[in-house]
Amino acid sequence: MEVVSQTSLPLNLKSRGKVRDIYELDEDKLVMVATDRISTFDVVLPSLIPYKGIVLTALSVFWFRETKKIIDNHFISANFEDFPEELKKYPELKGRTMIVKKVQPIPVESIVRGYLSGSAWSAYQKDEPVCGIELPPGLKESEKLSQPIFTPTTKAAAGHDLALTEEELIDLIGEDIVKRLKEVSLKIYEEAAKRLEEKGIIIADTKFEFGMFDDELILIDELLTPDSSRFWPKDDFQPGRPQKSFDKQFVRDYLIRVGWDKNPPVPELPEEIIRETSKKYIEAYEKITGKKFNYD
Repeated sequence: MEVVSQTSLPLNLKSRGKVRDIYELDEDKLVMVATDRISTFDVVLPSLIPYKGIVLTALSVFWFRETKKIIDNHFISANFEDFPEELKKYPELKGRTMIVKKVQPIPVESIVRGYLSGSAWSAYQKDEPVCGIELPPGLKESEKLSQPIFTPTTKAAAGHDLALTEEELIDLIGEDIVKRLKEVSLKIYEEAAKRLEEKGIIIADTKFEFGMFDDELILIDELLTPDSSRFWPKDDFQPGRPQKSFDKQFVRDYLIRVGWDKNPPVPELPEEIIRETSKKYIEAYEKITGKKFNYD
């Protein structure tokens, strides 16, 4: 299986993000291709992770179907055989591509945290509120919160996303939409967290993206993948320290260990880190779906 760094299709390229290449298929559909690029600390790394794009697409499709009872989403098809003829000339699209509805994206990331980790832990150590939320004293790193919290951020085209309080978010997109974003985000997180805990996985935190379609709020982008979520193995969980993970935290930890200052140039990842990261993505897929990952 060859890795895919980027695509070049005979369609109008709408955007090339950190991981996904997005094309306009027609006036109401997009082609969303998940490459094997990996980003961390808001920077795209020069190394590629085999099978990563396929795992991201398969997990997103799985969760879009599972959460449709809570809220509709932009997913139309990921079946290569159903793709338009002009796309069937590109076999590299198979398994890593979704055809989705074209929507008006809401320019925020709706993040839900059930555990104290990442940027929330960094803020807590400085006695700073997390998106305006004051957490109780005495919490440890990775500790489970008394209840999940909604911690939105801006969605920056480049650079770092910025934390928003709920009031700032209301000023940005309006109270009615914020109420719905928060309600749906917490509901999906709580249901998915309960389901995955039974499979031995903790969702420490996750991000959702939304858009408007026919005046209705729907889910877009990806959903509950190792790129958008912090997944921890339950059998190794212990508050008071960083956790092992099924996500790209493994890569973040390596870059911190080698002293990268989070600015270009970005170091190449060693083969061992690439191989282990690929295994973590595949393991996440198999644990979440209960299916064997198909390498074909």
